[in-house]
Amino acid sequence: MGFSLYPAIDLKGGQVVRLKRGEMDQATIYADDPAAQARSFIEAGFAWVHMVDLDGAFAGKPANAAAVRAIIAAVPGAKLQLGGGIRSMETAEAWLAAGVSRIILGSAAVKDPDFARAACRAFPGRVALGIDARDGMVATEGWAETSDVSATDLARRFEDSGAAAVIYTDIARDGMLTGVNVTATAALARAVRLPVIASGGVAGVEDITALRAEGAGIEGAILGRALYDGRIEPKVALAAAE
Repeated sequence: MGFSLYPAIDLKGGQVVRLKRGEMDQATIYADDPAAQARSFIEAGFAWVHMVDLDGAFAGKPANAAAVRAIIAAVPGAKLQLGGGIRSMETAEAWLAAGVSRIILGSAAVKDPDFARAACRAFPGRVALGIDARDGMVATEGWAETSDVSATDLARRFEDSGAAAVIYTDIARDGMLTGVNVTATAALARAVRLPVIASGGVAGVEDITALRAEGAGIEGAILGRALYDGRIEPKVALAAAE
């Protein structure tokens, strides 16, 4: 299995933003044309684009649908994954039919595991679990709430569901450029049979190298602020992932 990089487009009010530790009032606006941003990532050589409807994550239903549709139209044939506000089979089905390659279920995996499992079964290999953890415990509702479920326990519940991957975010590091939590990510990858994608805190190429060194269980990494701030050059990142 190769190692994939997922440049992130976080959507708030139709704009591309990055948050610090998931705080909506800590948003930095990076672009007001999400479709152009997606096109630039694909033109730089990335195979995937990772999209999060931040408003949707808080609202529990899609809130940046127009921006997502514009991205789908702008990069035909690109691999796109989308999370945020997908809480029903209708929404899941609609996005997969519209051209999204993979949907991400976050809060739903904790709050409505029956729906999450049903979606994994209905769309095998096209549903990823977004597991966002604060001190090892899963956070939900756009990180506004912390549950009493551990990240490892939640991932284990879905091992036999047909889920494509676990996207693991250490909230304390997200958007902070403090380096990815390699230890926690690797521990999760060892504990479960699902591929793990690292998210939160990737600050430089050395994070990509460190994650790759952990071996087969870690399938990729999401790149956010470091890419927008120019701390990681796309060419260098892609070479490190090779």
